[in-house]
Amino acid sequence: MAHAYTPGLKVAARTVIEKTRKLPLLGQVLVKKGDKIPAQTIVAKTELPGKVYPINVAGQLGLSKANELIDCMLKKEGDEVKSGEIVAQSKGFFGFFKSDYKAPIDGTITQVSHITGQVIFNAPAIPVEIDAYIDGEVKEEIPREGVIMKTEGVHIQGIIGLGGETCGEIKMVAEAPDKIVDIGMITEDLKGKVIVCGSKITTDALTKAGKIGVAGVITGGFDYQDIKDILGSDLGVAITGHEDIGYTLILTEGFGTIPMADRTFKLLKKYEGFKASINGATQIRAGVMRPEIIIVHDHQTEDTTNKNYAQSGLEKGDQIRIIRAPYFGKLGKVISLPVELHKVESGTWVRVMMAEIDGQEVLVPRANVEVIEK
Repeated sequence: MAHAYTPGLKVAARTVIEKTRKLPLLGQVLVKKGDKIPAQTIVAKTELPGKVYPINVAGQLGLSKANELIDCMLKKEGDEVKSGEIVAQSKGFFGFFKSDYKAPIDGTITQVSHITGQVIFNAPAIPVEIDAYIDGEVKEEIPREGVIMKTEGVHIQGIIGLGGETCGEIKMVAEAPDKIVDIGMITEDLKGKVIVCGSKITTDALTKAGKIGVAGVITGGFDYQDIKDILGSDLGVAITGHEDIGYTLILTEGFGTIPMADRTFKLLKKYEGFKASINGATQIRAGVMRPEIIIVHDHQTEDTTNKNYAQSGLEKGDQIRIIRAPYFGKLGKVISLPVELHKVESGTWVRVMMAEIDGQEVLVPRANVEVIEK
């Protein structure tokens, strides 16, 4: 039976986490199955082919025939060249009025054609490396592509984020989940840290944090217009994570001034001083991807249940977030799940639930909630 609700954010105190780390094309895997490695370890590397520059050098030299190029070349196929270095020179007229052609880039000559008169220059290959991202064990090797990392610890997903993967020590800046972090609370000692705010961080404070060199910022909410100002353009509707802003920003609740969920705030505070691996990449279309915070630890905790919501569906006591008006953004708890359908304002008969929100019991369509997965 299908369940009428949106599988939502994970806020788990202790869970098994697996991450696939793959190169964009075949290369070399540098670690082995069973290796226990820190997040910064390079697990695989490869090289992306450099840009190709096909140049009509015969034409540049003013040659009447393309096959004359071979005799004019000072460099041959396979030779490395430097930008500005003369690689070809015409014979001129009785040794005078010679023309020359200089290499446009640092790179290699890969082809000299006596048919077209072209010389093909290749820019140097671009090295690509991927790290483990999380402290943990290499669960599997993917030959010539990468690895699957496995670990245990805190796994928190946010609503939306900016910036890619980074890591740093968790540092609480806000003293409570409903506090706003202002510029006076951002100090030089936060450099390299993943700072935790409350309901919001002001634009001035975020700008200062970026200048100081924080690794990441975790906050309940942030104004959408301010994000547009930071990026200089509208936020992408398909995927984020590639923004070059110097740090990673994760919103755990949404746009606006929204207190961070108490459970999330308490988890982050509990592990203050621990290293967190974070990623702001967000995809809201097919293949949904959430921004995430991972804190590896070996603490025993009562909150170790990894419930499969896709199979069990919602149950009494489950934590939820409302994702549509009039309670948009509110957190709550399932009180009961009536079997009968209820008619809503649109005239549609839908499945509903009784939920506790802000101390009150309200009736909410099940399709209007997102479960907070533990």
